[in-house]
Amino acid sequence: MAPLPESFALYSDSEQLSGKWWESFGCEELNGMVEDALVANFDVLIAWARLKQAGATAIQSRADKYPTLNVTGDYSHSSSYTKKATDKETTSDTHSVGLQAGYELDLWGRIEAESQSGNLDYLASREDLSTAAMTVAGEVVSRWVEIQTERQKKRILTEQVKTNETYLELIELRFRNSLATALDIYQQRQTLAKVTAQIPPVESKEQLLLHELALLMGKPAGAVTVADADLPEMADLPGLGLPADLLANRPDVRSAGFALQSADWSVTAAKANRLPSLSLTGTAEYTGAQLGTLFDNWMLSLATSVVGPIFDGGSRKAEVEKQQGIVDERLASYRETVYTAFKEVEDALVKEKWQKQYITARLAQLEAAKTSLSEAVSRYAQGLDDYLPVLSALLSVQELEVSIADERTDLVLYRVALHRALGGSWTDSLITPDANNQKTNDINVSNEG
Repeated sequence: MAPLPESFALYSDSEQLSGKWWESFGCEELNGMVEDALVANFDVLIAWARLKQAGATAIQSRADKYPTLNVTGDYSHSSSYTKKATDKETTSDTHSVGLQAGYELDLWGRIEAESQSGNLDYLASREDLSTAAMTVAGEVVSRWVEIQTERQKKRILTEQVKTNETYLELIELRFRNSLATALDIYQQRQTLAKVTAQIPPVESKEQLLLHELALLMGKPAGAVTVADADLPEMADLPGLGLPADLLANRPDVRSAGFALQSADWSVTAAKANRLPSLSLTGTAEYTGAQLGTLFDNWMLSLATSVVGPIFDGGSRKAEVEKQQGIVDERLASYRETVYTAFKEVEDALVKEKWQKQYITARLAQLEAAKTSLSEAVSRYAQGLDDYLPVLSALLSVQELEVSIADERTDLVLYRVALHRALGGSWTDSLITPDANNQKTNDINVSNEG
């Protein structure tokens, strides 16, 4: 794999943060929503359930490292009948109870390899949980930002409707005084209708975003309300660290790494399975014809067995090839995950950099459009021009006002994407839902196998 660049395209002197980045937005309601989603989101709950399954599988994978001990018991009854001069019936009862132990010597490391593979699969599942949590946090913040944007756009459009109504009243007054034409009135009515028609889609999108937010929080649509708030001002770039830091800070990268290591151990296990295995067994048993004599007779036996494949139709050899193919697949997946992580950070940095310049240019364009509108209104009032320049300038101003609201939102969303791309360690303190009463308890997850 080619090494990552030594630095990102942009540089930041700020301290690198690994905690809950959304708290920097300064909204307590948003903080609470994210925390609620991290507990109740369905994708997170599914990830917890998969982690539980992976933990049980890991325990199963290392069970063969220890001896097995079973209790045995048996009872038999027989009856025979002899027909002679005097009929005679003979019955007998046999009771037995004992212990049976078994242990496979791990001569070639197969059992240890399977144990290591299972443990690494568990660690990969834990990182998948962290990835799901980071995704959910980012999605909740994004929906909150978009909801605030739609409300801001609605306020802008409502003010524009009032402005257009005022313009319409003035034109109608001028028309009654023979200073304006009917076409001026029709054009302004059309502009008013156009702006008014933009409000319903904005209200609809706001409701849909609220529904999406409710689902992210594990609640039914309509169960979540959001208070009005201003969009956060973008501070300086957070600490970026080095591209190589992504290998430790991104849970998806860590998960891909654990999956690759697990596949390596599976190859070792598959190779060892082609070699003979050595097992030890032992039994201790008490027997008796009656319960009272059960412990009068006892027997102890020890046995050793060696099993080695001679001909299996190529099954074990094919299993080795299969596991090696999985290693190749996961190696490619790991490389892709690492490069994708680096790309996502670079993409977010580039988008934010140019979005700031774009917003600055659009604001200058808005100021120019307002100046043009003022001049057009002045010339129209003096009878020097018709209404068309006023209408053109008015539409330009109003479209820019709505557009800039969206573009400021994009800037915030690019920062959200940057935080998500940088990863962090805040998922180490995730809480797990209680299976019985849905209460939550703090847990610490260690990377020790």
